[in-house]
Amino acid sequence: IFLSFFGKTLGIQLAGQILCGIPWGVYQTVTTVYAAEVMPTNLRGYLTSYVNLCWVIGQFIGSGVLVGVEGRTDQWGWRIPFAVQWIWPIPLILVCIFCPESPTWLVEHGRNEEAEKAVSRLQSNTGVDIASPHETVALLAQTNAFEKELTAGVGYLECFKGTNLRRTEITVGTWVAQQMCGPVLQTYAIFFFEQAGLPTAQAFNMTLGLYAIAFVGTVLSWPMINRFGRRTIYLTGMTGIVVSLLLVGFISLAPATASSSWAIGAFLLIFTFIYDSTVGPLTYVIVPETPSSRLRHKTVVLARNAYNVTCIWTGVLTPYMLNTTAWNWGAKTGFFWAGFAALCLIWAFFRIPETKGFTFAEIDLLFEEGVSARKFTAHRGEVSERIR
Repeated sequence: IFLSFFGKTLGIQLAGQILCGIPWGVYQTVTTVYAAEVMPTNLRGYLTSYVNLCWVIGQFIGSGVLVGVEGRTDQWGWRIPFAVQWIWPIPLILVCIFCPESPTWLVEHGRNEEAEKAVSRLQSNTGVDIASPHETVALLAQTNAFEKELTAGVGYLECFKGTNLRRTEITVGTWVAQQMCGPVLQTYAIFFFEQAGLPTAQAFNMTLGLYAIAFVGTVLSWPMINRFGRRTIYLTGMTGIVVSLLLVGFISLAPATASSSWAIGAFLLIFTFIYDSTVGPLTYVIVPETPSSRLRHKTVVLARNAYNVTCIWTGVLTPYMLNTTAWNWGAKTGFFWAGFAALCLIWAFFRIPETKGFTFAEIDLLFEEGVSARKFTAHRGEVSERIR
């Protein structure tokens, strides 16, 4: 941030962004893994999906800052957005200092006593009939021992061997699909509102409304996560995304008018609501639940890197599609992303299993036995009995 704030050349700005990218990459993986490992099974989905809400909140704040400096033409027009980022490190450092270590990580490194202390800090003492810290750590140790039998090591190559190959494919595919189903179009709702006749400043303000809708959508995903399974929500959401993008494309076939541009912008807002109440947050639930405990961090790293690479080419292609001086597809771009979303839907139907309420030990056994993604729920009772 220091380099970005004071840098006055493109070279220094690039260096600042590269240096920022290193911790950003860490946050993109560690947060999701940590969230999955510190929460009990019945609450795991809430905290992992909350990661998506954090992205939305950050985008909302960032957009608000940019709206505030949009009219400035002096140096503070670009320096203020960088300076605002200095607010976060101190409170984040303080929070991290007092956070307990992941019990799963401690068990994997043979520090069971410390793991019990961490579980004690994480559990509420309300008298509810829950497993004791000793019992919780015993289950983690059992899961770790079982996974040791399945994998020869914990290197990245292990992610592509045996049953771990399938788990890596699902993890990577889920995160890639999150980007391949068209969320890049959310950014260009401003473009369509400008075509509808809004001044640039007001069209820019629509971004805040878009992220507000995303915020509401993510919050509404929580009761659905509690009531429905991950697979059900994901498949339903991807179906809704395909339909909404097709509608955007079909509206673009009509003569270009202010009304059609408003309709396209409205359906992009609907797309945002569907995406951020289903596929967006559910990706952060499915990704950390699918890999084995011993390879979770490495698998998530591979998946997030695949996502980041996907973001590069989707971010490069989309402006060409929309720009009148390039391919000039306009809203017909909706057909392009609807096609990819349909492919993601087909893949998800055959590959993404249901993991709602499953312990990591149960998930391990189901993958080891090669159970079909569509039959995880049917076989859960059987593997639960065997674990007991």
